[in-house]
Amino acid sequence: MKNTIVLAALAAAALTAHAQPARPAIKFGMIADFSSVHADTVGKGSATAIEMAIEDFGGTVLGRRVVLLTADHQNKPEVGANAARQWIDVEKIDAFVETQSSSVALAVHDLARKANTINVMVSPGSSDLTGKLCAANSVHWTWDSYMAVNGVVRPLVEKGLKSWYYIVPDAAFGRATVDDAKRILALYGATFAGSSATATGSADFSSPLLQAQASKAQVVVIGGGGQDASNAIKQAAEFGVSPAQQLAGVVVSTTEINAVGLATSKGLMVAETFYWDLNDQTRAWSKRYEAKTGRLPNQMNAGVYGATTHLLKSIQAAGTTKTEDVMKKMRELPIVDLATKNAKLRPDGRVERDVFLFQVKTPAESKGPADMYKLVATIPGDKAFRSMADGDCPLVKK
Repeated sequence: MKNTIVLAALAAAALTAHAQPARPAIKFGMIADFSSVHADTVGKGSATAIEMAIEDFGGTVLGRRVVLLTADHQNKPEVGANAARQWIDVEKIDAFVETQSSSVALAVHDLARKANTINVMVSPGSSDLTGKLCAANSVHWTWDSYMAVNGVVRPLVEKGLKSWYYIVPDAAFGRATVDDAKRILALYGATFAGSSATATGSADFSSPLLQAQASKAQVVVIGGGGQDASNAIKQAAEFGVSPAQQLAGVVVSTTEINAVGLATSKGLMVAETFYWDLNDQTRAWSKRYEAKTGRLPNQMNAGVYGATTHLLKSIQAAGTTKTEDVMKKMRELPIVDLATKNAKLRPDGRVERDVFLFQVKTPAESKGPADMYKLVATIPGDKAFRSMADGDCPLVKK
């Protein structure tokens, strides 16, 4: 009788265990441009990089499957905000792993802060995200407008190039870039010669380029990215702005350089946190990425891979998806990714890492289509990014 009772109890337990539903998936979200001017720079390419990070981690964490949700914001903040709201309220998303475009990122940033949802941002550039708008639940992973401006300004001013003109998007990122440029140029005793704001998706940069030319500035900075940057670089060559005036980029990447070619973009200066040909590790990962996408990765693609990997490690170390516990681990764990070995996550949400100053090669210097950059300098993170003392982040004690 006792054996019968024991067997019945074991059978019931087995049936109950078998009937238990699978543990819910951990949900990551990516909101980006999948169909417009930035689709080639971020879009599907960055979604693939995130999926690679999840696969390389084994596809699960804490015994739960990890899934990626994606949404096309169509370069409209309200569209991105609606997707974020749906994911927070209905999907119960665990973390955002990318929100491309500063105007969209600022809208999502506020929603994520109010919901206390982990918010990792890779490609938006506004430095306000770790400045006056910083939040305890957010991480700005790769670059920002301050770094992109400072990383180029400092070495070129030291070479005697002291007057600068900026062509920027008429959006939150463009305004942040101009504000950062004015402060940084004044810091180094250089001159802000003026700026022009352009509509996202514009095919005609003749007016701002002619204004830049008329300003006699020694350096003309292309502040947009994606197809906007490609169009501006092409037309700068057509109007003779370059090479007469030194051309520099803020968010120009190898994707845009590849699109316009070295003959057109040669000599352009840009500060980035990744290049596919930096070392054996970047080359090996880039070949894997190229096999999946048909193209080499840029700093945004590599950035989301590193950010997603660090987030997964932090969730595993925390033993939970609770925001406060995961954020604590994100700050405690060493940040070691493809191109950076000594990064750290600061209290204001800024990941402070080494920055590389590159110059686009001439066709004669290049060994092939993929050989686009020559390394000019490596800038330590504490010299490249704005200091916390200067950022006005309310989380940072004065």
